[in-house]
Amino acid sequence: MKDDIELVRGSGHVFRDFGSPDADLEQARALLAAKIIAVLDERGLGAQAAAAMTGVAASEFSRIRNVKLDRFTIDRMISILGKLGQEVEVSISVRPRKAA
Repeated sequence: MKDDIELVRGSGHVFRDFGSPDADLEQARALLAAKIIAVLDERGLGAQAAAAMTGVAASEFSRIRNVKLDRFTIDRMISILGKLGQEVEVSISVRPRKAA
């Protein structure tokens, strides 16, 4: 018996698509984590080297690489990017949500 698979196109905001109550916060943290990981990868930095460079614990970089972001606030992640020599520009748009 062949199973039918339904293809559903996402909106590009996976946390909202799956109905997370903190979807926007989770998305922002995920985007910041991706930037931190990209900087580490571009520089060939492991957790220990990044810790030595920034003063941020190596375990924090490991958590970011393993996408365990529940301990991180947005301002903490922006601070980490700053310690990695990155300038962060934040833009906020607020509008009513579409009815479900």
